[in-house]
Amino acid sequence: MPAHHQKYFVVEGNIGSGKSTFLKVINTFLNAQVVYEPHTKWQNVAGENLLERFYADTGRWAYTFQTYAFITRILERERAALSNMHPFQILERSVFSDRYCFAQNCFELGLMTALEWKLYQEWFAWLVDQYMVKPSGFIYLQTDPKICYKRLLKRNRPEELSVTLEYLQQLHDKHEKWLIHKDGVVEYIRETPVLVIPCDAEFETDRDMQKAHMSKIIDFLEVQYEIPGALSARIEMLV
Repeated sequence: MPAHHQKYFVVEGNIGSGKSTFLKVINTFLNAQVVYEPHTKWQNVAGENLLERFYADTGRWAYTFQTYAFITRILERERAALSNMHPFQILERSVFSDRYCFAQNCFELGLMTALEWKLYQEWFAWLVDQYMVKPSGFIYLQTDPKICYKRLLKRNRPEELSVTLEYLQQLHDKHEKWLIHKDGVVEYIRETPVLVIPCDAEFETDRDMQKAHMSKIIDFLEVQYEIPGALSARIEMLV
């Protein structure tokens, strides 16, 4: 199947919600190609750390970063799809969380001008509506912002030192608005199924919790992917 036609699902969630850990579990136990966020590309653009610049001076770099994030997400998914031997992909975040959470939040905070926001919305709608395959479903890791903040402090990434609890609360509200309430989203996103998985509890070393999470995903994928039993066998590896 051509790279741009491959079916994919997306793991969405706030900063610190546990996405990377969750995807590692998926990568171990499910028959899917996992595609991580292109952090390394954001951290080295011609020798410059764009992610660090964005957090350090968001007003200056918001539009630049959101534009580059869109491009690199698309390229990373298509690059991975060229070598994909699995029946579908599972992505870490998508251009839709960029649009409905991060970019929109930047505009509402005054960190992106009205002109920049207008430009972003226009080229986003054109490219996504005309040229991009739509996701088959979202897997939302619903996590209390206070817990996300504690995880950020624990992992202590240099680029995230300026991230505040208030900012995480704003992003949480944005995730809830578009994934739970489907408020202000385009029709095809409103119709895209969402699996909500509460992720306040740590699951990195908890095999029972991992198994419970994977069972929910398998049930969700079997409905959306329409191949009953195609994924269930691998859950036994978690026992």
